[in-house]
Amino acid sequence: MSFQGPNQPNGNGNNNGNNPFNPFGGNNNGNNGRNGRNGNGGNGPKSIWRSPWLWGILVVLILAAVFMQFSNNGAQTITTQQGLEILENNASNVEYATIVDNTQQVELTLKSDYTAKDSNGNSKNYGTDVQFYYAYAQSATVVKDIESANPANGWTTTMKSTSMWSYLLTSILPFIIFFVLIWFLMSRMGNAGGMLGMGGKKNSGKLNDGQIPHTKFADVAGEDAAVQEVEEIKDFLKDPSKYKALGARIPRGVLLYGPPGTGKTLLARAIAGEAGVPFYSMAGSDFVEMFVGLGASRVRDLFDEAKKNAPAIIFIDEIDAVGRKRGSGMGGGHDEREQTLNQLLVEMDGFNNDTNLIIIAATNRPDVLDPALLRPGRFDRQVAVEAPDLEGREAILKVHAKGKPFVPDIDLRSIAVRTPGFTGADLANVLNEAALLCARVGAQLIDNRAIDEAIDRVMSGPRRRSKGMALDELRNTAYHEGGHALVAAALNNTDPVTKVTILPRGRALGYTAVMPTEDRYSQTRNQLLDQMAYAMGGRTAEEVVFHDPSTGASNDIEKATNIARTMIGEYGFSSELGAVKWTSEDDQSGLDSLKPREYSEETARKIDDEVHRMLENAHTEAWTIITENRAILDELVRQLLVKQTLNEKELQAIFAGIKKAPQREIWLSNPNRPDSDLPPVPIPEALKKSVGVEQVPSEQQEDKGPAPQA
Repeated sequence: MSFQGPNQPNGNGNNNGNNPFNPFGGNNNGNNGRNGRNGNGGNGPKSIWRSPWLWGILVVLILAAVFMQFSNNGAQTITTQQGLEILENNASNVEYATIVDNTQQVELTLKSDYTAKDSNGNSKNYGTDVQFYYAYAQSATVVKDIESANPANGWTTTMKSTSMWSYLLTSILPFIIFFVLIWFLMSRMGNAGGMLGMGGKKNSGKLNDGQIPHTKFADVAGEDAAVQEVEEIKDFLKDPSKYKALGARIPRGVLLYGPPGTGKTLLARAIAGEAGVPFYSMAGSDFVEMFVGLGASRVRDLFDEAKKNAPAIIFIDEIDAVGRKRGSGMGGGHDEREQTLNQLLVEMDGFNNDTNLIIIAATNRPDVLDPALLRPGRFDRQVAVEAPDLEGREAILKVHAKGKPFVPDIDLRSIAVRTPGFTGADLANVLNEAALLCARVGAQLIDNRAIDEAIDRVMSGPRRRSKGMALDELRNTAYHEGGHALVAAALNNTDPVTKVTILPRGRALGYTAVMPTEDRYSQTRNQLLDQMAYAMGGRTAEEVVFHDPSTGASNDIEKATNIARTMIGEYGFSSELGAVKWTSEDDQSGLDSLKPREYSEETARKIDDEVHRMLENAHTEAWTIITENRAILDELVRQLLVKQTLNEKELQAIFAGIKKAPQREIWLSNPNRPDSDLPPVPIPEALKKSVGVEQVPSEQQEDKGPAPQA
């Protein structure tokens, strides 16, 4: 099985510590607030009303009051029959009697203890204070019996009245408890403004405390271009006079966009840290709440607080949560998110040229933002924070390597070469995983084997620990991965095969790694065709060897099909359909999937035919390579079954006698157009030296695509 290569790794970058791409790690300790508070802000003493002990004590007191209120002063309740028997047959034992008329109750005080059988037939001592209840129809009989008994200390009739406390406990207290509970729950739901948006805290602690970060530009490794773009913002906040003297106006807003884990939040904190100004940070989702108007209120409070402490920086992370294009959702223009966006637009327009307040926002999806946010006067400058290049990755690794013990032969540059497309968070995860693996086995130093395993973990997931596959399935996997590796090595526009393994990892039974030797930012048509043939290599090897392919190639077929559809629908690599963009990345997302296609059924049929033709050609290329190099494939499988994993040097030795695939014919988008035989101009030697490229044959200097297969 083949995977998308390291250009899009699966690492989650969850390392903290000295991670320069973690805004709360590294140099940001707990004392970097302007008032000595924690860098996260708002971590002061907890309110006494939020203490569970207080609420527990209150509940106990209330229960005790209810018990005391409704207790019967120790009087034991007997049956009506037993009470009448005492009055009729044992009147001499009655000392005092009280008739409670409104509750049809008789309370008797006896001279000696009263003993009788309870409802279970057991003898029970009820003491000298007893009471019984009677029906309204028995009132005359009860009064007559008491008169006849003539208690020694007399008798009386009374009416029991309900006290104010009893009324409060039984009528009002349940409602008070209910509303207090609702208020408590609502105040705990993200500090969403207390009960029904009234009272409580309207904003998080980050709003109330604008801390000054200790992060500097030196901590932002691998993003030199982005740092240069925002350097002048730092200068403006520190000394705006030199800009105002020239009539220059600093950008009011800066939008940082790029893949996750590239350091957008860290860069924003570094600007505030370099300028020495308060840093107010909130996520876009913090503005969108359950109650209408609360998000807009939070926007106003955030800007008001920042203006009081200007110069300052307001940072809104994941602004696409609140800044998406209006009218694109199901709620029309009246939902809470769009009202919050409108308030944000108004606040950004409310700046004057003397307000030293900079708005910095970060997002992974700049394409979905509302155009009103991106116009001049709001987010004037848009800075790309992309995955670092080779030099940047090496610099990031040096930052993360601090404090970690390595063996002497560790080469951080070689690790940077092996991790193209990795972000700062991915690189931090690689070194952290390596440290965890060494600690697990009790090693004192991090070695190359741990680094190699960590890279594989970030790219493809952890190795699956099992008792092993069936031998036939293991051999099938070896031929499948060997087919990938053989086809990739025989093609002319692929990167070197660096690793082949049949050890299960993640969701794959094995994988083949093809690593580029340099950073690339575009792909040619022949490179994409090679990727399709390489993806079909595993399925083809199963067909050639076993004549019975397995389901393990489903991901490879899906990948090859996607490449073919992209080549035809987006890149115009089809002579039949021409250089026309037929499809879009957003065609199947959200409500756009309900829109009709922008091309006819005839064109759709032609697209399907072209996709099928390109896949069949890729399949045929892979079939030819495997058939002509069957002996090399068998030797590769023999060594895989013994060693389970082969590295780049071992693969080079196996592929030494491989028969390369022939070069493809020159492709013309239209054969009726005249062809040119003139070659491209050579690359100047001075340019080669400036980027550190040695003089090599021109065919080895061709740019290759950024998405290697692995």
